[in-house]
Amino acid sequence: MRFQVKNKGLAGLSALMATVVCVLVAPAASQGQQAASPSAAEGSSLFGTRCAGCHEPATGRAPPRTSLASMRQMDITEALTTGVMQPMAGGLSASQIQSLAQFLTAPAAPAQVAAAPAAGAPPAGGRGGAAAGGRGGGAPAPTLVDTMCTTNPSITPTASDWSMAGRDLNNSRYNPTPGLRAADVPKLKVKWAFSITGHGNAQPVVIGDWMWMLSRGAVYALDPKTGCVRYKVEATTANGLGARNTPPVFRNALSPSGWMMIVAPGNKAVKALDAQNGHVIWTSEVLETAPSSGITGSPIVSGNQVFVPLTSGQEASGGRGAACCTFRGSLVALDLATGHTQWKSYTVTEPMRTIRTIAGGVQLTGPAGGAIWSAPTPDPKRNLVYVATGDSYTDADTKGADAIIAFDMRTGAIKWNTQVTEKDNFIMNCTGRAAEAGTRAGTNNCPTPTGPDFDFGASPILFTLPGGKQVVLSGQKSSATYGMDPDTGRVLWTYVTGAGSALGGIEWGIAADTRALYAGNSDIVNMFDEAARRGGKDNPSFSEPQPPAKPGLTAINPANGVVLWHIVPPVAACAPTRSQRPSGDGSPTCFNAMSAAPAVIPGAVFEGTVDGWFRAYNTSNGRLLWEDSTTSRTYSTTNGVTNQPGGGIDGNGPTIAGGMVFVTSGHDGAAGVGGNGTNVLLAYSVDGK
Repeated sequence: MRFQVKNKGLAGLSALMATVVCVLVAPAASQGQQAASPSAAEGSSLFGTRCAGCHEPATGRAPPRTSLASMRQMDITEALTTGVMQPMAGGLSASQIQSLAQFLTAPAAPAQVAAAPAAGAPPAGGRGGAAAGGRGGGAPAPTLVDTMCTTNPSITPTASDWSMAGRDLNNSRYNPTPGLRAADVPKLKVKWAFSITGHGNAQPVVIGDWMWMLSRGAVYALDPKTGCVRYKVEATTANGLGARNTPPVFRNALSPSGWMMIVAPGNKAVKALDAQNGHVIWTSEVLETAPSSGITGSPIVSGNQVFVPLTSGQEASGGRGAACCTFRGSLVALDLATGHTQWKSYTVTEPMRTIRTIAGGVQLTGPAGGAIWSAPTPDPKRNLVYVATGDSYTDADTKGADAIIAFDMRTGAIKWNTQVTEKDNFIMNCTGRAAEAGTRAGTNNCPTPTGPDFDFGASPILFTLPGGKQVVLSGQKSSATYGMDPDTGRVLWTYVTGAGSALGGIEWGIAADTRALYAGNSDIVNMFDEAARRGGKDNPSFSEPQPPAKPGLTAINPANGVVLWHIVPPVAACAPTRSQRPSGDGSPTCFNAMSAAPAVIPGAVFEGTVDGWFRAYNTSNGRLLWEDSTTSRTYSTTNGVTNQPGGGIDGNGPTIAGGMVFVTSGHDGAAGVGGNGTNVLLAYSVDGK
């Protein structure tokens, strides 16, 4: 899915996966530079043999190498050793991995730094350029100086809290009592900003005077009114707290403070923390050992159970001659009191078998895939929990991919499985020139034929219609939305909102108030293709032009799939505007793709775009209520960064609570564009007060 890597994210996880490893800086020792050190030379050589085939030029979802120069070496090392890029690093020693990480994060040489742009011109170099501290400029990550809160009150809930990824167990992303009126939305202004290093696609949660947010770099507790830090726990390999999802926070007597938080980190050992101080209460066993597996979707707590979805970056190893594929998506139920595993159930249930052997005697196995990229949706009334799954990695048939699946909450047994796209067998580097080269070398892992990569990255929503009947709503990267019977999984209606692509279509989320389903459409891969061909450039990912992109936000009747209204976001100026994707003639491009999840309050639905614009629309008719370009200015953050740039809005979307709106700007998301080098959390309030 996306990687984040699909994290199609490539569940679109893809962002990290595709983004992480082989994406970064210009080769050391180009003309005009000093001779490279031995480690830099080794790193450059390893990049050429291991990574350049995907990232130079960028193909498929893989971003160009210039996009990750501001990442920390520890993040890249982790991705190569235990993370999504592990398959690509097979056989490398620890010192070789370190050399590659050093090469990818090395600052640009002086001879490569472009002259300062003229007034009003977009910054040069990559996603934000050197002037903006963007990844392309190779600027080091900022030094953060936290402003600590002078007092830390007890956690006291309010009616307007947003305490989990989807705000409620139905995953509606709707706050009926936000403390903010639709009439006040046009007055929203940034009140404070906060830099977040080691960023992912997480969103904050808010309870009263407390806010929590996770990143690959730290666990943060903040004051939502001021942005001061209540506490911060650095994420290290030892404590296993680096995470890219959204933590549920809830009352629990086992926590000394009476409040517990669940953190689902990349090392797959889930932790329960005391939400008031970050102290660990329990740690689960490692929930998955398959190479490149991880947790992208947020955990959900229902009753005495914690439901944890498992994902994988194995699809990144496609076409590379590595053993493929063994990962099968799964949902794990943990005991809330102890963290012990109650059950683990797989989405792919067919027997594993050998498919074929490629060059070097490497065996390809399957079926595999079916990763769960988003938060599960519990249904205590029916004793079910619903998940949306990713694509298949091999051409061994499975019913577990591209499906909505209902598991029994008590036993983990599958009660129903509705697959909406058959034979969506996809791994990276299996289209265009990369696949052709692999075929000639006899090293392709590619399925035949290669699927469209139309998995699910959005959580299902359990919606109650007038009269009490319920329907399971979902949105797919194909751009299709579905209404299903929660008892049987029968498809009640389908509506297609756009063209669909490997990065959406509907990418990270959907939302629903009491009246409508709101689905943002991305189609950004189609935009990349259009930009390349418009400039007369060959697109290495596709031999044929992709369908025209149809980005937009659609309101749909949950009862029957009838469209209530549809808007198309404008193609608007943004800065930084430099895309690291092929843009044809090389001119800066702003993409109006709606990849992020929306959020709703009575009368207003909020949605961001990859170009960094953040907008609110009238829920009755789609009329624009308010807009703000998060890249039109820089920010002085509450943790000591001056001239912090904004960037693209992607991932899990905004949080609305306590009369304020919170959104992260600068996260690359699965698309790999719009990064500012350091994610910035923006807090909006009425008139900035």
